[in-house]
Amino acid sequence: MTAERRGVLQVAGAALLWSLGGIGIKAVAEPPLKIAAYRSATAAVVLFLLFRPKLGGRGPGFFAATACCAACLTTFVVATKWTTAANAVFLQYSGVVWVFLLAPLVVGEPRHARDALAIAVALGGMALFFGGPLEARAHAGDAVAVVSGVFYAGLVLLLRRERGASAEAAVTWGSVLAAAALAPIVLRDPGVGARSAAILVLLGTIQIAAAQALFVRGLEHVRAAQAALVSMLEPIANPLWVLLVLGEVPSVFAVVGGAVVLAAIAWRTLGAPAAAPAIGALD
Repeated sequence: MTAERRGVLQVAGAALLWSLGGIGIKAVAEPPLKIAAYRSATAAVVLFLLFRPKLGGRGPGFFAATACCAACLTTFVVATKWTTAANAVFLQYSGVVWVFLLAPLVVGEPRHARDALAIAVALGGMALFFGGPLEARAHAGDAVAVVSGVFYAGLVLLLRRERGASAEAAVTWGSVLAAAALAPIVLRDPGVGARSAAILVLLGTIQIAAAQALFVRGLEHVRAAQAALVSMLEPIANPLWVLLVLGEVPSVFAVVGGAVVLAAIAWRTLGAPAAAPAIGALD
């Protein structure tokens, strides 16, 4: 197996773990900022034990990645609580377009026609997957989801730029920053039930820490645009967890849309990267 294929599998694994967030966050009967704080704090502890990162000697890219990580961790929880899960995930993944557009500028990776086509098809499949247009309600949550997509794009690009130990440190300190920034709010009412506490620990450990570890390691070998495309497995996996946990069978539109997204990812991932013509490269 090539390093690139191994990286793709690591990014895909991260996306599958991230997909646990929707059902997990909805299952916790606490305000979104409290959920984000405890989830991030748990992830910070696990990532520190795993990476043991240092803060000194880091450059601007590291601090920008850290800020994007903290903002992404927080805004996605808020969006998931304030709007429908479908709206939150779909609008956050509009960030894939920003990754595609800004990759030449941020990480010096040229845009490719295959990337553009695969992303367009995958977004179309997601629209079909969610059964048509987004629901015209919960506008504040939708706005937060769009902002979350921007932070997600920044995180992907900056982690790809930093790579290695710097990227590991960025996701670790990003979790610390999110937890610390939200601590004053949480300390007003820190209590949570036993069930919610267990879910939050699982979210922080598996859905964030383990996923971030896989993602930063996969990004060492996978271009930013391709990593963003593969991570679109996250919303497609959500109905699987709903089916397994709640017994809710996905609709025909969801099955077809999911198949379209998977086909787009497979076509772009299994295709020969060297044969893809660059379009609009800025290097």
